[in-house]
Amino acid sequence: MTRIEQPVGRARLEDEWLEADGFGGFASGTVGTMRTRRYHALLLTATQPPAGRVVLVNGIEAWLDASGGHFPLTMQSYAPDVRFPDASAGLLSFDTSPWPTWRWRIGERAVLAAEVFVAKETRETVLRWRFEGETTLPGTLCVRPLLSGRNYHALHHENPAFNFDAHVDGARVSWQPYGSLPPVVASTNGAYTHAPDWYRNFCFARERERGLDYTEDLATPGVFSFDLAAGCAVMILSAASFGPEEPAPARAHAPAKVRAASLAAAERARRAALGSRLARSADAYVVSRREGRTIVAGFPWFADWGRDTFIAMRGLLIAAGRHEEAESILLEWADTLSEGMLPNRFPDNGGLPEYNSVDASLWFAVAVHDYLATGHALAVTKSRLQHAVDAILDGYSRGTRFNIAADGDGLLRAGVPGVQLTWMDAKVGDWVVTPRIGKPVEVQALWINALAIALDWNPRWAVPLARARQAFAQRFIDGETGGLADIVDVDHEPGQIDRSIRPNQIFAVGGLPFALVEGDAARAVLAQVEAHLLTPLGLRSLAPSDPAYRGRYAGGLIERDGAYHQGTVWPWLLGPFVEAWLRVHGPEGVRERFLAPLYAHLDHGGLDHICEVADGDAPHTPGGTPCQAWSLGELLRVEKLIGGDGGALP
Repeated sequence: MTRIEQPVGRARLEDEWLEADGFGGFASGTVGTMRTRRYHALLLTATQPPAGRVVLVNGIEAWLDASGGHFPLTMQSYAPDVRFPDASAGLLSFDTSPWPTWRWRIGERAVLAAEVFVAKETRETVLRWRFEGETTLPGTLCVRPLLSGRNYHALHHENPAFNFDAHVDGARVSWQPYGSLPPVVASTNGAYTHAPDWYRNFCFARERERGLDYTEDLATPGVFSFDLAAGCAVMILSAASFGPEEPAPARAHAPAKVRAASLAAAERARRAALGSRLARSADAYVVSRREGRTIVAGFPWFADWGRDTFIAMRGLLIAAGRHEEAESILLEWADTLSEGMLPNRFPDNGGLPEYNSVDASLWFAVAVHDYLATGHALAVTKSRLQHAVDAILDGYSRGTRFNIAADGDGLLRAGVPGVQLTWMDAKVGDWVVTPRIGKPVEVQALWINALAIALDWNPRWAVPLARARQAFAQRFIDGETGGLADIVDVDHEPGQIDRSIRPNQIFAVGGLPFALVEGDAARAVLAQVEAHLLTPLGLRSLAPSDPAYRGRYAGGLIERDGAYHQGTVWPWLLGPFVEAWLRVHGPEGVRERFLAPLYAHLDHGGLDHICEVADGDAPHTPGGTPCQAWSLGELLRVEKLIGGDGGALP
């Protein structure tokens, strides 16, 4: 079947919604209710928050049998290209506020509302159906859950090991498809009929576009039926404890309608307290890790990454006034320091952290600066964070992993063959797409900023700062183009320069507390970036004039990673660009010129969120994750900056 482009309010059928649970799990799907990604699910939980994610309830099939006929309320996508049933004609509207809500036309006059939200305090997914207005119809709502029990990156297929057995305890029904996973619990005010079956060959269009496996089989243990004439229908989905003999919480035995009403009231109040649409969206990325907090880099497939966490938190938390959470995250990460480095990633399986980034530790110093500038840190916290920044600078000054060390000219060198250390970190097998070994420009901007930040409390960084500033001015300004070199001493060869026009140079003007170049030099950098890299959704990662430029982020893994930093647009980079513009030209017209396209993007793709990347070529189609933390965080940060003064180095 052809793709349905029918608009539903401001959204379209394949636009995506997200409900995060605050622990790394989430519910997500599309406006049209069909699952287009392997990650779309109603109950996807993190067994080792925020990692160890598993899909327990993939979705539902729902329909209403009323006197006026049979009304489908969900759609499914099957291979090769079948969408059935087609419920789009009955879909009147969709809204994300205060949570995803669909309104369906039933007959000539009745309207049925369907809602889904995740209650953060309990990590439960609540589904609710009810007639709106004065017109109701006698009829039976039927809901068939579709289950798997798999790693969220994997796919599920029909197999004899799946356990269909149901345990019915009044209004509470539970299943445990596989013994290694927690049982799934459905608390409802409906009647359950056990009717096990397999639904085969679901098709995930977005996975097919990404060159990945894209079909799946799901198991359905039975059907719930509800009498809508008696009031709203409720289903509360949750993951029980790993111990099947452990008694369920007392709240699970409360009537489902009462529990749903209580959860809805609490969740509505929580979201109202968050305030603006962007603040509510920002809240999705803040999750628990052990006793502290962290930031998920993006939904649906990223966990928490060091670099992304420190960049994103500047807008998501610090600029937003969420100081306690910012403090918790910074202290949690400070405890992971090793040889002057902070980890860039914690593996999904809960393994040892990966120390493979030159810039994550320096972004930590920047986040510490922003947090301490708020004046909310207690003396003991301030001391711990300052000590951590000093330890980073000491480690980098002495030299640490991957040939990271302060060089004789005061700049920071980094890199060994086969390892990707900067934010341009795409790697396929042994192929590092943009190795950037030597002295990358944004690493120098971060290094010099970190020295300037630490100088505020430790005078011994004054001499290294002066030396690095002088070397930067002498070695990076490109007299031919007016911009800045992307790398000097390429591959650690003295004098070798990479003059590729990339966005990394913008950090010498904006995006960090202190600008490295000002005046005419700053104007030249800004002009070059604007002319070659600026798009409505962010900055290209490479100028289109470069032979290595790739204008489309599409295809299989090799094609996508090959384009990731070779022309692909990154929305988060619009933050540093706008800050540079503010410092050079001032705030007049900034929102209308540079931020308006991002606000328009909130109504498409990942609704209320900003995508990870987009094509370098027009029309700059979004790609990667539909919901990315640093993309949204930078929008929030520059909104705070508009009207403020730029920074200058001491």
